[in-house]
Amino acid sequence: MSDADPWLVVGLGNPGPEYAGNRHNVGFMVADLLAERMGGRFKAHKARAQVVEGRCGAPGPESRRVVVAKPSSYMNVSGGPTTALRDFYKVPVANIIAIHDELDIDYGALRLKLGGGDNGHNGLKSITKSLGAEYHRVRFGIGRPPGRMQVADFVLKDFSSAERRELDYFVDRAADAVETLIVDGLERAQSTYNS
Repeated sequence: MSDADPWLVVGLGNPGPEYAGNRHNVGFMVADLLAERMGGRFKAHKARAQVVEGRCGAPGPESRRVVVAKPSSYMNVSGGPTTALRDFYKVPVANIIAIHDELDIDYGALRLKLGGGDNGHNGLKSITKSLGAEYHRVRFGIGRPPGRMQVADFVLKDFSSAERRELDYFVDRAADAVETLIVDGLERAQSTYNS
């Protein structure tokens, strides 16, 4: 793995306007912001994904080539598009970052890590089945469902109005964390953003 190798950032979510504001789609929200920061527009890719290619970091030799992607498939089959993009762009698995919602972390908190289990997350399960577990994860806390609400119902509901008041700030912070991970490495990103 060298500095010349590209990075692949995969925001996890479900395609379609009916899912756009769901907690499960926070990975798409962060990917949208990263694309905006790179000054790019998503385009359809043959790997069944929307992609934006650009650079991350200060202009010059320190900047990194980055592909930001949103699979066009449903969350639970994200592994296929992610693998196809890895092969197309020749990205080492250690340069892949999945951004996803995480039930076991308080709303808005972040945890960055390399490798590990899928914690019951179907998007991660699919990617791990296709690639193995040694890719980076940016885990965006959404908290646990209230009362007896089923997990599936909770993740497929939109953020509450109270949560939406802070959502832009948390999405912005998650995008900063992804950029720090790419430019400065995992340890620096963890010490800055793991809350």
